[in-house]
Amino acid sequence: MIKIFLDDERKPPKGWILVKTPKEMINLLKTKEVSEISLDHDLGDDEGIGTGYDVLLWLEEQVVTKGFKPPEIHIHTANSSARLKMTKAKQSIYKRSGKI
Repeated sequence: MIKIFLDDERKPPKGWILVKTPKEMINLLKTKEVSEISLDHDLGDDEGIGTGYDVLLWLEEQVVTKGFKPPEIHIHTANSSARLKMTKAKQSIYKRSGKI
């Protein structure tokens, strides 16, 4: 099982794989070999690259439509308003998946 760290500036903790785009993270999540993820929100180009919130939207859709079992989710963004939105999405994902 792998741990994935989504960020465009910070270095990942030891033992984590760094990805810089939501697309990269989603591709790894599709393998179902992911035990934990940690998300930044702002990745430099919200319109082109996307944000960490996009990963949560994808996860929630997969949980609802396909019974996907989400990994443990951490949020490390410094963007306080995005953190609140992402935390609510995380709670929804956990609730819909039966994790809480």
